[in-house]
Amino acid sequence: MGHRLSKIYTKTGDDGSTGLADGSRIAKNAQRVDAMGSADELNCHIGILIEHLAPEDSLTQVFRRIQHHLFDLGGEFAIPGSQVIGADHIEWLEQTLDLYNESLPPLKNFILPGGSLAAAHCHMARAVCRRAERVVVALGHEDSINADSRHYLNRLSDLLFVIARVLARRDGAQEVLWEQTRP
Repeated sequence: MGHRLSKIYTKTGDDGSTGLADGSRIAKNAQRVDAMGSADELNCHIGILIEHLAPEDSLTQVFRRIQHHLFDLGGEFAIPGSQVIGADHIEWLEQTLDLYNESLPPLKNFILPGGSLAAAHCHMARAVCRRAERVVVALGHEDSINADSRHYLNRLSDLLFVIARVLARRDGAQEVLWEQTRP
């Protein structure tokens, strides 16, 4: 492990800039910093979700692996030009998605967030993941990025949707179906 932080505050960001892992400094409101922060925020939501699961739950292990991926993703954004997330990450998400989706009935309606506490947290993580994906798309318009990172977030949001459905059922709850309001 590289450097250990013995002093948390450095005051170097007091001017509104932050340091990237390559030593360069950029504005704290730069798109790249937003992408790093979005990956971190999503990781936090996954952490909250894990706390609603038993340690021996197979989903706990899935989410822990995703947390490591998201930490790597944030690191990738912190080093312009680096590539950490690859096709193997996306393939794992797709296989995991297929595994959990297999037992679910086909959708006939849109689903509203909710169903159970864990399912609601999973839907929240999904929404944050979609926002993170939008931020990464915007970053890609101003700087080169690893396309697999964008693909990863897209697949992850799909997986979070499927797992939210699984959690609602497993927790003995009903999925909340959208009912079109009629005038």
